Amino acid sequence: MVTLPIQRRLNTYFACIACIFFFLAGLAYIPHVGIEGDETLFATGIYQPRGELYTLQIGRSHVPIMLMNYVGALKSSIYRPILNAFGAGPRTLRVPMLLAGTGSLWLFFLLLRRVAGERAAWIGCGLLAVDSTYLITSTFDWGPVALQHLLLAGGVLLLIRFFQEREAWPLFLGCFLLGLMLWDKALALWMLSGLGVGAILTFPRQIIGAITARRLALAVLGFALGSMPLMVYNAGHHWATFRSNFHRDTIPMAAKADFLLNTAGGPGLFDWMPSEEEKTPAPHQPKGAMETASAGISALAGHPRHHLLLYAFVLALLLTPWVRGPALRIIALSLIALAVAWIQMAITANAGASVHHTILLWPLPQLVIAVSFASASRRLGRAGIPALGAVLVVLLVSGALVMNEYYIVMVRYGGAPGWNCAIYPLADYLKSVPAAKVISMDWGIVEPLQFLSRGKLPLTWADDAVTKPELSPQDREVLMAVISEPANLFVAHTQGYEFFPGRSPKLVKFAEESGYRREMLKVVSDGYGRDFFEVYRFTK
Repeated sequence: MVTLPIQRRLNTYFACIACIFFFLAGLAYIPHVGIEGDETLFATGIYQPRGELYTLQIGRSHVPIMLMNYVGALKSSIYRPILNAFGAGPRTLRVPMLLAGTGSLWLFFLLLRRVAGERAAWIGCGLLAVDSTYLITSTFDWGPVALQHLLLAGGVLLLIRFFQEREAWPLFLGCFLLGLMLWDKALALWMLSGLGVGAILTFPRQIIGAITARRLALAVLGFALGSMPLMVYNAGHHWATFRSNFHRDTIPMAAKADFLLNTAGGPGLFDWMPSEEEKTPAPHQPKGAMETASAGISALAGHPRHHLLLYAFVLALLLTPWVRGPALRIIALSLIALAVAWIQMAITANAGASVHHTILLWPLPQLVIAVSFASASRRLGRAGIPALGAVLVVLLVSGALVMNEYYIVMVRYGGAPGWNCAIYPLADYLKSVPAAKVISMDWGIVEPLQFLSRGKLPLTWADDAVTKPELSPQDREVLMAVISEPANLFVAHTQGYEFFPGRSPKLVKFAEESGYRREMLKVVSDGYGRDFFEVYRFTK
């Protein structure tokens, strides 16, 4: 019989191995896709052309506070010293958020250990470590979601410690982290309200019994300090964050449910982040031992794109009649939180129909599975551990196989249009060409170039006049000023890859009618046979 201290040590080793595996898997993904526009949104609070929504002037410095009315500049503040020390590139962009994701995995293990015991802790940690969607959304963090997961796990863990040990500092610090989470992204209200409602409904006596005036003041103070930048912005802008980001729309709820299922099942990012074979004229063949082994495993497994987490979740619900005591209330809390959070995104216009929204519900599904499986296995007596071990091995292998499939698809086919690798040679080319202005004709160009050049390119956006069906005399004057300067360079997506089609052709047509012609300087390929960008200027 394994004694408790030895079992605890073994479980800690397992959690460390899971975290290392998670981190190394994320590292393997990093170089194989390009940079998406939202992934580098934080750079608008660091480099020119600056694009923050709201700043505070402190001395001669403008400190970014809000990037959008629901996205704070916390990530910009974290990245500024990192980029100053290590430069700008895909690794300095992605490794910090991968570390945040790895940290949230470790904190999830500690959280489960506190609320549900050793067995549930290593089950939940293992399942989260092989969740491909959680790994990819943390590593590439276009949501952004990595800091959301880290701050939520840290804040909840500290609050649990407060309720268990009645120390004041975890209460203050936990509420501070949850306040930071709200500043980082105001959509944190989904999870915070879900967990709050779930906690009040399932543990009312414990919560009421812990409340004193001093503790309530500490909690409010901590949360207020963490969320203060968001509140300062809203106090001066008529609470725009909360007024302008909720518009009710229940029509696409069925489609949003499909996104939730695709997030839980694993295939939600195929053909959106990595490209596909039929869309790749020149696929890459695996090189080296790791890529060759990955391709072999993929072929042997039948190229799997679905893992078994969703089935495990359903099984966990079916096993709840075997769950007793506090574990049952923990499951109930998690299910209530999931329902409250998802319903909010489902009834909100322009929310919930993307993986980067549904992944905010994680790691609650793994928590439900871990607590249910751990409790049910104890009811089986000596047969519990072998049965649980067999089920967990199948779940871990299925998750790891889908992670491997994402990797080899990225290696072979590169990034989809929003994640194309042509952004790297485009940035290198533009750094080598003198230009008065580098004018972006489409979405998803400025922010990655701004990051990769560290603000040294004279980037700007095309005037809105190019989107108008009819040009006014003032519009014509603005466009003439732009095209008549031969030192201005224009960057556009090639036909078939535009996010907003027609803008570049309309400008070219206007130029030709005005006596200018387009001079193509460079067509930039992604290395997989796809020409994604074109760089041109106008001459008489």
